[in-house]
Amino acid sequence: MRSRTKILQATLGLIADVGFGGVTIVGAAQAAGVSRQTVYSIFGTREELVSQAISGQLLEAYAEMTSRLEQIEDPGEYVVETIVLGRTVVREHPALAVLLGGGGENPVFDEGMVDRAKPIGHQLLAPLVRRCPELEPHADDIVVMALLLGLSVVLFAGDTMGSDDELRMFLRRWLLPAMPPVGAPTPRDS
Repeated sequence: MRSRTKILQATLGLIADVGFGGVTIVGAAQAAGVSRQTVYSIFGTREELVSQAISGQLLEAYAEMTSRLEQIEDPGEYVVETIVLGRTVVREHPALAVLLGGGGENPVFDEGMVDRAKPIGHQLLAPLVRRCPELEPHADDIVVMALLLGLSVVLFAGDTMGSDDELRMFLRRWLLPAMPPVGAPTPRDS
């Protein structure tokens, strides 16, 4: 295994175990079984090391989600499944779960988080908008709604929703009526 990969995996393990604040170049080097100089030569700074480790994990999670969402045609079901999958992905990737914990160094809890997450939300929604172009005028609202609701589910619901099927039923009951109907006129059509 290449040093870069070993270091990134070790860093993700450290993030999951001790949080962002506990990750150091020395700790990552020791966990990966490489020298401190190797870590510095590949990543330069602790911040870059943590950023690349989390970015890689997010890209992996994004790929998992998009492959599962490809077959869903109904807009409401697409958003419901995006939220359910978001919870599943966070549960399956312990370092991502740390993103949702409190703390002064956590980028999820600053006021610009939703604006930074919107481009990713739009990427997740893009296949649906291509299939249902009438949703395009509502895309930003759908993304914000899914982000806020999805974060609430992951952060606050815990096991309240129990299984994925229980979460789906809850989301369908409250979210589907709020979704614009497919085939409905858009503001441009009116």
